[in-house]
Amino acid sequence: MDCNPLRLRAARVLTAQGWLDNGVVRIAADGRIAAVGTDAGHDLDLGSWRLLPALVDSHVHGALGADVMDADHAALDTMSHHFARHGVGAFAATTVTAPVERIEAALIQVRESRARGLSGAELVGSYLEGPYFTAKCCGAHPVPLMRSIALDEIARWHALADGSLNTVALAAELPGAASAIGWLRARGVRVLIGHSDASYDQTRAALQSGAGGIVHCYNGMRGLHHRDPGVVGAGLVSHDAMVELIADGHHVHPAAIDIAWRAVGPERLVLITDAMRATGMPDGDYRLGELTVHMQDGVVRADDGGLAGSTLHLIDAVGNLQRWLGLPLAEAWRLASRNGARALGRHDLGDIAPGKTASLTAIDDDGIVQATWVGGRQVFARQTA
Repeated sequence: MDCNPLRLRAARVLTAQGWLDNGVVRIAADGRIAAVGTDAGHDLDLGSWRLLPALVDSHVHGALGADVMDADHAALDTMSHHFARHGVGAFAATTVTAPVERIEAALIQVRESRARGLSGAELVGSYLEGPYFTAKCCGAHPVPLMRSIALDEIARWHALADGSLNTVALAAELPGAASAIGWLRARGVRVLIGHSDASYDQTRAALQSGAGGIVHCYNGMRGLHHRDPGVVGAGLVSHDAMVELIADGHHVHPAAIDIAWRAVGPERLVLITDAMRATGMPDGDYRLGELTVHMQDGVVRADDGGLAGSTLHLIDAVGNLQRWLGLPLAEAWRLASRNGARALGRHDLGDIAPGKTASLTAIDDDGIVQATWVGGRQVFARQTA
């Protein structure tokens, strides 16, 4: 969608090369960045604010009472607008293990809403999390609804999505996993290993056959043991594997995050939220797929006490890594912008550079999001800049 050409000036601009003081970003009518420099001319002065590439949440279920499994355009639009208020310019709509008809309804709605467009953050596509998981590592996915891998079913869902299926998560140890990985990769769909009790060797084999990484590292998978490295170990040492991480302080201890950071580094670690419909809402009971879950003090748990998604905002994950690991803002931010975009195969997002899509966010000196642009259009403004 075309937009009005615009020149944004900010005290600091986080470009692909680093911070640019008194930078000007010129946005063309096609919604892409035409130039980045220090020209005196501008249309909108953001004053002391910092201008950064918009965040990309590559794994998120819902927010503000809405969820992908609602299979409703208004629900996806609610999520989209909420994410934009928190600096997110694009997201992958993530499903959960559910009856087949509910999964299919969600995939169809994502397809239709993606074509129609949303009012805030861009809907990149669908992320199929389940039902091809193992009971031992079920997390908040209902075991009775988990299914054996069936290529004919995957092909049907791929056809229903009609080009909008971006990611499929599955357990590497299930029969047919290798065939499914090959089939999906041949069609441009990334595959991640998650909710899996696979051994180190099984996970490495899946990664070597085309799987792109692991789902929310440490959570819902065989953990790291010095004689049994498991899914975690395979993900950390496989040099091409993207590693998702929920940095909310509940899912993963900061020391374990530090271990992953030291092993994976700035190119492969992807900050995600795994946020669900309770995000931005008061404590109480909510639905996550087929389950009723309970939020207290912002932490969501199932009846058995296990964590059931998060209420994390991606910008808060960035701040957590700054505090816990001592990372500078630019380095922590890229884990949630550039790396999220790369994980989804959207290399036009996640950086401020000529030719990239102009999905941007402006934050003030306190790190509060003041404005967000998606494809060159301003979709959120906290106040007049």
